[in-house]
Amino acid sequence: MADNPKAGSPEQAPAKAPPGEKLQKVLARTGLGSRREMERWIEQGRVTVDGKPAGLGDRVTQRARINVDGRPVNTAPAQETRCILYHKPTGEVSSRKDPQGRRTVFERLPRLKSGRWISIGRLDYNTSGLLLFTTDGELANKLMHPSSNIEREYMVRVMGEWDEAMLQRLLEGVMLEDGVARFTDIQDGGGDGINHWFYVVIMEGRNREVRRLWESQGLTVSRLKRVRYGDVFIPSKVKQGQWTELENKEVKSLYRMADLPVKDMKRGSIKERERMERQFSKRKGPGSPSRSGRKQR
Repeated sequence: MADNPKAGSPEQAPAKAPPGEKLQKVLARTGLGSRREMERWIEQGRVTVDGKPAGLGDRVTQRARINVDGRPVNTAPAQETRCILYHKPTGEVSSRKDPQGRRTVFERLPRLKSGRWISIGRLDYNTSGLLLFTTDGELANKLMHPSSNIEREYMVRVMGEWDEAMLQRLLEGVMLEDGVARFTDIQDGGGDGINHWFYVVIMEGRNREVRRLWESQGLTVSRLKRVRYGDVFIPSKVKQGQWTELENKEVKSLYRMADLPVKDMKRGSIKERERMERQFSKRKGPGSPSRSGRKQR
């Protein structure tokens, strides 16, 4: 006799999702920082919900009273966004503070009256080039998520012997300690002797991925500079240690890559824009292969 699903114990109803949203997501959306940074704040005991210490995994509703460092937080998502590009020099760390007292990338950024600058990804201490910052935590989190698949292009100088077979291996994929990695594009940038320049593209943001790929083939990276993130290129006028506001079309491209609705753009003050323009006539960066020869996709 066939089993009757209606007989005996009643069918179990699907479990309901707990109410509210994850606390770190709500905090990041206000522009206080990225989700990872908000998670660290929660772990450090800096966040309370309805007067009680918050914990990782907590969910909150619109009625929740959230405090950070004892101060109430307006959890309404920021309606405006600001995005800038910074040309990071070598010798700066990508964190807000450094235990060794080294200069950080945040020290030269324009000051904000409200909110915080959130870096979209990181660059190593010995890597220079394009680094993006935003006041929109949700945008930063979406772009940094491993599933984002955003092209990151680097100009790299390697030292050692290479051939076409090696380049093909790097395009097909090589096994690193954290899994298979590969370049999606390699273009010859020229060079003399054992030092040679290449333009390479990766789709992930793994730690030291470009360096480790070349090292897997027995070559040493002597210079590394990021020149593109998605559709955003580093302008030639922005020298090392300088920043510039992103254009409307560039901001829109970031939101499109993140699959988020575009927010209204907020610009810096007149004095801030004047300082930004003055910096372009002061500094000159070290020479390197011209970027103009590369195809802008």
